[in-house]
Amino acid sequence: MTMRSNVLIGVAAVAASVGILTAAAPTSGGDIPSSAAQIAPEFQNIDQWLNSQPLKLQDLRGKVVLVDFWTYTCINCLNHLPYVKAWNEKYKDQGLVVVGVHTPEFAYEKSTRNVQDAISRLQIKHAVAQDNHYATWKAFNNQYWPAVYLIDKQGRIVYSHFGERSYGTTEKKIQSLLAEPAPAAGG
Repeated sequence: MTMRSNVLIGVAAVAASVGILTAAAPTSGGDIPSSAAQIAPEFQNIDQWLNSQPLKLQDLRGKVVLVDFWTYTCINCLNHLPYVKAWNEKYKDQGLVVVGVHTPEFAYEKSTRNVQDAISRLQIKHAVAQDNHYATWKAFNNQYWPAVYLIDKQGRIVYSHFGERSYGTTEKKIQSLLAEPAPAAGG
């Protein structure tokens, strides 16, 4: 093989790798078109509910629900948390329900005591579902920490965001969902 052939093969390999990585790159989320919006799955196999009695999404119809997948040692989750807490405080009386789904990355994060200590230290007031077995994580088809899913008053996932940032866009979506009329009784 000539040197030129080796270079071309190397360039082709790099291009293929970039293509594969680009295809596998996480989506940033965003608005989900109404035609594609699906009913949110129920919280599943929750080990412990903290700051709340057990919640069911079916019972929260008529409210806007923000589901936040997080874990207490994830720096991105900790950077994102002040926004989630602020939205809870600002909009809870307008019909927003915030549920933090604590899904552990490491074994020690499965300890309810450790999660309770983190909730206290971080001054989290919204509901936290401890998802040690990743059942709710899998039901949502989630892959990231942090991840936010917004569920409309009809119970459909209509927005998602993965990672940090887009706080203004997320808050505007919360506001627009809260402004929508509640579903008709029996609807």
